Amino acid sequence: MPLAMNREVFITCAVTGSGATQDRSPHVPRSPKDIAESAIAAAKAGAAIAHCHVRDPETGAPARDLALYREVTERIRDAEVDIVLNLSAGMGGDLVFGGAETPLPLAVGTDMIGADERVAHVAECLPEICTLDCGTMNFAEADYVMTNTPGMLRAMGRAMTDMGVKPEIEAFDTGHLWLAKALVDEGVLDSPALVQLCMGVPWGAPDDLTTFLAMVNAVPPDWVFSAFSLGRNQMPYVAAAVLAGGNVRVGLEDNLMLDKGVLATNEALVERAVGIIERLGARVIGPAEVRERLGLTKRAPVAA
Repeated sequence: MPLAMNREVFITCAVTGSGATQDRSPHVPRSPKDIAESAIAAAKAGAAIAHCHVRDPETGAPARDLALYREVTERIRDAEVDIVLNLSAGMGGDLVFGGAETPLPLAVGTDMIGADERVAHVAECLPEICTLDCGTMNFAEADYVMTNTPGMLRAMGRAMTDMGVKPEIEAFDTGHLWLAKALVDEGVLDSPALVQLCMGVPWGAPDDLTTFLAMVNAVPPDWVFSAFSLGRNQMPYVAAAVLAGGNVRVGLEDNLMLDKGVLATNEALVERAVGIIERLGARVIGPAEVRERLGLTKRAPVAA
């Protein structure tokens, strides 16, 4: 693959995520106010897109409450600083089995809902982008399976397309890109599509460069892609994604540390990414240019 560096790069900040990180760093935002303020700070630091989950404000546990999503949306849209809003639609497909010898009944933590309910907050808030996790996979923990069947993805993808919300295809392995291309060919998703290459997430695609370039080469040339890896490889992947022709994602969803022994904030991670991108000779673009590139329409604040 020839070097095809991206010279105009957008940064996505994944603000809080749905992992059990709330007690590992005081900087992981919990309440809608904290999540929105962290997204706004990331925008001031150079992020063009804020990728947001919501959490229970008291416990910090992952949530999918419509009222929490609505408050995050309203606070970000009411801010003086502009940023493209990307809401997660990844929750509601969680299977937790009872163990190797007694897989059934399903254990605490199982959260399986229908397609309409999985995108209910998207229909209510109408973000410019929402995520579509394009496959089922074993996901780190021993008995947890992230479940996204082809039928579920077709239903969710059609709903997103009908709403006028741009799906960001989350590809955790090569087969997920294969399915995504099928969804485009079927007309479920519009082309050119937007893809996030999710590297190093156990047990999806490992984040070695050979696998990464295989993922990149599987993305159709007219699609737009971004990429990230976890933990200490988050910043090396900023450089790798730009050099491979893509855009970048950083944020506390994927990495809690700025340096060894130094806890990060979202804005500090974005600032670090901006420095890497600019030192490579590329330019960081803002939300207006992202909207033009991806065919997005800036939305007004949610009506009361």
